[in-house]
Amino acid sequence: MKPEFHPAAAEELTAAVQTYEEQAAGLGADLNLEVRRLTIVLCSTPRIGERMDSMHRRFPLRRFPFALIFRVDGELLRIIAVAHRRRRPGYWRSHK
Repeated sequence: MKPEFHPAAAEELTAAVQTYEEQAAGLGADLNLEVRRLTIVLCSTPRIGERMDSMHRRFPLRRFPFALIFRVDGELLRIIAVAHRRRRPGYWRSHK
């Protein structure tokens, strides 16, 4: 399975990495690494995570207050959002 980030999800990740890097050197890199590692796990076990609806699942990051919202389309793992768990719930539903 191959991962693919929705453009909005990629932007969210970039913004979060920059914010954390400004807070402490290396923290943004840690966030990026955790997202990449989780993406690999999800590619090999895409049925893990909380079911959001008939197509989407959510899996939280351990160290950071974000979750990956994703769906499986054939051989693609589509990351729809890198969503903060305490802000704007469900906003990602407009991402296609």
